[in-house]
Amino acid sequence: MGSKQNVSSLVTGGAASAGPPLGPSLGPLGVNIMEVINAINDKTRDFEGMKVPVTVMVDTDTKQYEIDVGIPSVAPLIFKEAGIQKGSGASGTEWVGDITMDSLIKIARTKLEASYASSLKSVTKTIAGTCLAAGVKIESKTPGEITAEINRGLWDEKIDAAV
Repeated sequence: MGSKQNVSSLVTGGAASAGPPLGPSLGPLGVNIMEVINAINDKTRDFEGMKVPVTVMVDTDTKQYEIDVGIPSVAPLIFKEAGIQKGSGASGTEWVGDITMDSLIKIARTKLEASYASSLKSVTKTIAGTCLAAGVKIESKTPGEITAEINRGLWDEKIDAAV
């Protein structure tokens, strides 16, 4: 088995290029740079416009490679669901978007796999906290109201159905 070399970078989903930082890092490893870039863009297309952590693992002998795509931070996922470019500058007082409970749970499921949380319910509350910071309501309610409802079990059926 050949030696493995890893190249990690933060790329814009679906828009990685052969320029820095990837091109210069991949060049010395002898892989087809455009082939790798195209593969990265295919794998990150769903995260268009978001910063996505990507690691390319190259076997320097065979020139075979694998691409590992991480998950963007929560805020850009919330913005995408809310259809907004950025969050509020005045969290808690200025509201710039609204997402559905389904969207909140969808984001929580994406993050659950990458977190140490024990339940989808706890991750859903964490994402609601990020919504507060971003100035995004959930089901037209403040994240605090939604968190209280989650704590009272009002959303258990929907959350349990998503697991």
